[in-house]
Amino acid sequence: MAGGRVILVGAGPGDPSLITLKGADLLSKADVVVYDRLAGPELLTRARPDAELIDVGKSSDGDADSQREIIRILIEKARAGKTVVRLKGGDPFVFGRGGEEVMALLEAGIPFEVVPGITAGLAAPACAGIPVTHRGCASCVTFVTGHEDPVKPASGINWSALASSGATLVFYMGVRRLPEIASRLVAAGLPAETPAACIERGATPLQRSIRGTLADIARKAAEAGIQPPAVTVIGQVAGLTADLNWFEKRPLFGKRVVNTRPADQALGLTADLQELGAQVISLPTIEIVKPASWREVDAAVQGLDRFDWVIFTSAGAVGIFMDRLAELGRDARAFGPAKVASLGPATGDALRRRAIRADLVPPEFTSAGLLADLKHRHDMAGKRVLLPRSDIARKELSDGLEALGARVTQVSLYLTRTNTSPPPQAVDAVRRGECDVVTFTSSSTVQGFLDIVGREAVDALRESVRFASIGPVTTATARELGIPMAVEAVEHTARGLVKAILDTAGPVC
Repeated sequence: MAGGRVILVGAGPGDPSLITLKGADLLSKADVVVYDRLAGPELLTRARPDAELIDVGKSSDGDADSQREIIRILIEKARAGKTVVRLKGGDPFVFGRGGEEVMALLEAGIPFEVVPGITAGLAAPACAGIPVTHRGCASCVTFVTGHEDPVKPASGINWSALASSGATLVFYMGVRRLPEIASRLVAAGLPAETPAACIERGATPLQRSIRGTLADIARKAAEAGIQPPAVTVIGQVAGLTADLNWFEKRPLFGKRVVNTRPADQALGLTADLQELGAQVISLPTIEIVKPASWREVDAAVQGLDRFDWVIFTSAGAVGIFMDRLAELGRDARAFGPAKVASLGPATGDALRRRAIRADLVPPEFTSAGLLADLKHRHDMAGKRVLLPRSDIARKELSDGLEALGARVTQVSLYLTRTNTSPPPQAVDAVRRGECDVVTFTSSSTVQGFLDIVGREAVDALRESVRFASIGPVTTATARELGIPMAVEAVEHTARGLVKAILDTAGPVC
């Protein structure tokens, strides 16, 4: 098999940050990723760009691919010498049919490994403020399938034992059978007034939870329109105060926020928004493309120590520049006596990660702020300045430096283009108005958004969506393009943008 193997990785309950460190590491190294519908789609961004992604998603209504076909794929890819990650929602061995898959792999002689995951039966109640065990209330918990194998001749569930156990009962995949589940438990002796709760899409920004009793939980779930995937918790713990539901009380919970940053720069903003409860729609409106030739960049790198100043305006520019420096066999020492300026703390952090401390970070993170600081604190007359940046960067900074007497050399580190393959689901969601906030972190993201979504759709969003800008330059571009800004960050950083969204939260946001 030339080293082929299969690794069953538990993806966790839906929040991409709840995958284990080992699972995330293996996912990032896999040749092939075979994933189901309960494995959060954002996790797939952790896969290698060249990894083969195979969707074998299944729903409670039926299989998109039969289990037999899934096993065939796993064996075929492993026999081709591939490292295959079978990414499964929750934990592979908790109602995930992982046992069937590893038994088939064992029979086929395929090496395998299992990485446990956080199962929904623990995560969803926790995020709804329901401890599955609690002193004096429940000393054990039982996981039960609410959707047994239809080919079984009879139910394998001992309803009498469940009713008399005193355990917290957590039913998976049983929302459509709630009337039957409740009636069976009551018939087996569990009091009808026993507290119960249903949690839909637990541990995700789409979580919804309702509470009731065995007597009315099925009716309440139907009235609320609770849909799979959902778990049902039955027992005294489900009757504890709803004030414990911390997850749904986060300030941006349930709000749909569009992140228009390029995919390789979006993670930080997405993580900050998700931590506050937002459902983030990733719609990278621009893409970063390598220049056709590195000639002018390489010439600047080779003569780096001849410059008096090197000014970086973005963390992305730092990464590309330093990577090219390394490819040419050089490191931070190549800067020699040159001073380094950073347009904002994120760019400064990127420099520090490359063993460079910025000599200047202006208090106002704009070109105007940088120019004012240079004018006030430094004599720029005759100084040689290297400005490595995007091919479409605005001229304010270079013109301002020249006005101070500096001799400016600009090099195009990368080309910024409208994304030619934006995720279609995200585009469709935005066009349908299924978003509350759209964020812009640069002028190019604004233009890219307009190019991708279209003028008609943008105009239709004016009344229902808040557009949020990282700073005045981005705001000016948006207004020039006819996009009204409701929010502008005071601190011109991604975290400043998040804070501005929180500070201006209103009926829509």
